[in-house]
Amino acid sequence: MRIVIAGGHGQIALRLERLLSAGGHEVVGVIRSPEQATALREAGAEPVVLDLESAGVDEVAEVLRGADAAVFAAGAGPGSGIPRKDTVDRGAAVLFADAAERAGVRRYVVVSSMGADSGHRGDGQFDAYLRAKGAADDDIRARDGLDWTILRPGALTDDAGTGLVRLTASTGRGPVPRDDVAAVLSELLDTPATAGLTLELIGGSVPVAVAVRDIAGN
Repeated sequence: MRIVIAGGHGQIALRLERLLSAGGHEVVGVIRSPEQATALREAGAEPVVLDLESAGVDEVAEVLRGADAAVFAAGAGPGSGIPRKDTVDRGAAVLFADAAERAGVRRYVVVSSMGADSGHRGDGQFDAYLRAKGAADDDIRARDGLDWTILRPGALTDDAGTGLVRLTASTGRGPVPRDDVAAVLSELLDTPATAGLTLELIGGSVPVAVAVRDIAGN
């Protein structure tokens, strides 16, 4: 498959790029800075420099054209300020979805966040982040032109992945290594029967492939 990942230099995205490349897939990572290109090439991905905060839908659609799947893994990041939670975590996700539809790419996987809710209250940066992610998720779920899956991990850690997770519609709070998030994303891309599902993910006791297969069969 040819898979295009928005936010290609992110910590989860780089892990996913390594997995997908090792599995024989053609991987493209969309990045903001040319300085990030080397890291993507080392991960086995083709870097494309494009700022999703300023790009138009046609520009993004051109990058997506011919792809089999799109993954939105971009984020404004800690300390980026409240306005960028909206322009990146919501706006860029919606733009990427618009472009996927225009390019004829139906499979669309989103890395969201546990607790994402467009009605979330609070004045802090993390509150704004949860609202933005929730609004993006609401937009994606309303689309008939995408076979979407939304993944909402718990508290992310840099611990080595265990390959054991809990993946359900509602898991409750808990940590999960970024390694295991990437592994689940890779399995979701290979499991089209997970389209239309919003899933929470934390560390658990079920092997990744089994967890994804089980949720696809429910």
